[in-house]
Amino acid sequence: MLHMISRSSFCSKYHPLHQAGCIKTLQLPSTQIHCVTNRSPCKKYSIKCPQSSINITNNVRNREDISSRNCKQFNKYRCFLTLQDGYEPKHLYNNYSTSFRDVFFKNLISFYRLTRPYTWTGTVIAITSVSFLPIQNLADLTPTFFMGILKALVPAVLMNIYVVTLNQLYDVEIDKVNKPDLPLASGDFSRGTGIAIALISSLTLPFLRWKGHPFLAPFSMMILMGLVYQLLFFIHIQKYMLARPVVITKPLVFATAFMCVLSFANGLLKDVPDVDGDRKFDIQTLSVIVGRERVFWFCVYMMLTAYGAAILVGASSSFPLSKLVTVICHSILAFILWLRAKTVDLSSNASTLSFYMFIWKVHYVEYLLIHFVR
Repeated sequence: MLHMISRSSFCSKYHPLHQAGCIKTLQLPSTQIHCVTNRSPCKKYSIKCPQSSINITNNVRNREDISSRNCKQFNKYRCFLTLQDGYEPKHLYNNYSTSFRDVFFKNLISFYRLTRPYTWTGTVIAITSVSFLPIQNLADLTPTFFMGILKALVPAVLMNIYVVTLNQLYDVEIDKVNKPDLPLASGDFSRGTGIAIALISSLTLPFLRWKGHPFLAPFSMMILMGLVYQLLFFIHIQKYMLARPVVITKPLVFATAFMCVLSFANGLLKDVPDVDGDRKFDIQTLSVIVGRERVFWFCVYMMLTAYGAAILVGASSSFPLSKLVTVICHSILAFILWLRAKTVDLSSNASTLSFYMFIWKVHYVEYLLIHFVR
């Protein structure tokens, strides 16, 4: 119940309402004011004050006399109070109340950011693309085939979420410097929530912290994204879904070799934007040991070499379409990569992070091109 209480500062000399013909609008969320019963709650009122005339009226109902013994001190400040129909203002405390829906969507967005979408997007694209490599004709596209892809995708995405959450749990303090917008670093999720999501309450062992070893993290990415995604999921579809003997094809060999190089380079590049926080917490990544610039250009030249090899593979193909697509597309991608690398400001974390995200997009494009290798 909100009560309008007059103070000594409310006087005809100084108060802005006590002017000839002035009209002011008040928001009155309560249902009662001193000596006034508001029969139409949560409505918008206009106060109109002629020079010294004081009366309070409600146009929706009959005028009521508000004078009483408790309001004698306010009688000289009577004014016209007019209800404007059709207006439903928000409650005074709406800004301080949060609905279940708001909390749900806030947590859902935080979970989405926690999962690092660019990583599991790459996982979905990689597995789906590799799964189509064993396909020989349209008859192979059966419900069993698509169910096989789904069976591969679900555990792979869950594994991806586990890995990125585990990484953020270990690196909360570092991420407060390097990536303060992440849910655990920013406090949107508690550490306990992160542990519950990752289901790792019994797996917090020191040897799982590979970030402190210069080459273990890149090698782990190379094994996962270079070998596992290509070889194992290819075999899963070919042998267990299509019921055929395992046959290693040229596109599979190319995809495995190319993705191993890109994944290893990506594993090194991901530490370039994190040098400040890693150095502060004595995390000896290769970027901290030898410097950002050396690691950055080493990775760029490594990827350019992979593109050069892809161009040679395409040029050696006996299929005109395969030769045309692989040579032209990989040449364009190599050129874009070089131009993009030349524009990177290595002293800016935002610039190096942007380049790192660009490399992920290169991964996505390559999973389309591997189907043209013959």
